[in-house]
Amino acid sequence: MGEEKEEEEQKTEQAETELAETAKEAEAEETKEEEEETLEKAVEAEEEMPTPTEEEAKPPPREEKPEEEIVEERIYTIPLSKAWIAPPNKRAPRAVRIIRNFVTRHMKLEARMEGEEEKEPKRLVISTEVNEKVWRRSIEKPPRKIRIRAAKDREGNVTVYLAEGD
Repeated sequence: MGEEKEEEEQKTEQAETELAETAKEAEAEETKEEEEETLEKAVEAEEEMPTPTEEEAKPPPREEKPEEEIVEERIYTIPLSKAWIAPPNKRAPRAVRIIRNFVTRHMKLEARMEGEEEKEPKRLVISTEVNEKVWRRSIEKPPRKIRIRAAKDREGNVTVYLAEGD
């Protein structure tokens, strides 16, 4: 009886392997057919498209959102050595505050006076590049100095970028 069970098990195993092989072959055929169809579609699409001339070969001009017109742009090297006076776990935030105060002072971006009534206050935006440069070596070790490019637009808003080459 034990031999009969073993023979039956062997037969079922052989049947299962044959089924698995045929399934794999069927999948391979299907993928080949799909690849051929996609290639045919690609060839047809290429044939339909006219050959580009010199004027058409140029990419269309980018339609970017209207960039703020820069009125004033300056490059500064800001010393951040005073940030190192602070405790180690407060140095990077202090360095960011030093940058903000320096740019506010040098780009004449003062807070509104109580008597003035503006629609929108002037803003100071520090780009992510500058922020990442300050925080690159963690909170405890900001750079000793940083070169930035400050750009003022028509409305008086100032954006701080990392100076080129840094």
